[in-house]
Amino acid sequence: MSFNDGAQLDPSQVEDRRGGGMGRGTKIGGGIGGGIVVIILALLGFNTNILGDLSGTGSQPPALDAGSSGSALQQCKTGADADKRLDCRITGTVNSLNAFWPAYLADYKVKYPRPKAVIFSQATTTGCGQATTDVGPFYCPADSTAYFDPGFFDELVTRFGSSGGPLAQEYVVAHEFGHHVQSLIGTLDKAQQDPQGPASGSVRVELQADCFAGIWVEHAATQKDPATGKPFLDPVTQQDVKDALSAASAVGDDRIQKAATGKVSPESWTHGSSAQRQKWFYQGYTTGDINKCDTFGVATP
Repeated sequence: MSFNDGAQLDPSQVEDRRGGGMGRGTKIGGGIGGGIVVIILALLGFNTNILGDLSGTGSQPPALDAGSSGSALQQCKTGADADKRLDCRITGTVNSLNAFWPAYLADYKVKYPRPKAVIFSQATTTGCGQATTDVGPFYCPADSTAYFDPGFFDELVTRFGSSGGPLAQEYVVAHEFGHHVQSLIGTLDKAQQDPQGPASGSVRVELQADCFAGIWVEHAATQKDPATGKPFLDPVTQQDVKDALSAASAVGDDRIQKAATGKVSPESWTHGSSAQRQKWFYQGYTTGDINKCDTFGVATP
């Protein structure tokens, strides 16, 4: 979705760690050579226990990179900036999500402590261990932080075949914030109890985060900017929905496996098929109702 040109962005909600000179750090999983399951875990959220095992740093406390918390993000001032620059779009999406979820969850007596958001490049240290660009966007419950390397959004198009539309990118950010909501309501840990398979806890957790992203999209155009009283985003269009569904499909386990190995192995799924991811995003978008996102209450998600 496009941003309202007059929306006022708050870059203080996003920490910019780019240019910290940290180097590549520990490479998680080693790419395709490390196994397709690792590739899938690295996309749009992941099993943090596995991340810690692979990097050998899961028990380390979080540490800041050398980058400034201000830097280029201070130029992200309005919705017009969010429409022009990816880092500003990430910032604007974070602002919108942080404006939406507190009031929505309050109706269910759930408090919403604002998560942190970090934009990084190459490598960064997190509460879940050291991460690199190869990990892609993810949420770490140990430090309640969502991490984004803008380079992933290019790969989403060039490597995974997603649309490059704005809602395809905003969906990724909303999905990671969906994991934060899961952490608050107690469903996130279910991924650890049953980590693989087409009906596993891991798949159900990821699909629920997709559904939560859809809820935000349904409400985003009416969610007002506290500073101006006007919506952050313009009304959603049919093309916007197609862009989001394209992104959801692009990171389906079956599609990634087929591209990487020429075959599909449902027993190793951790995020769900393309069809499942599209289905649950659309469920959240069309209902706007968190009660309709119970991926754990159905036999086949």
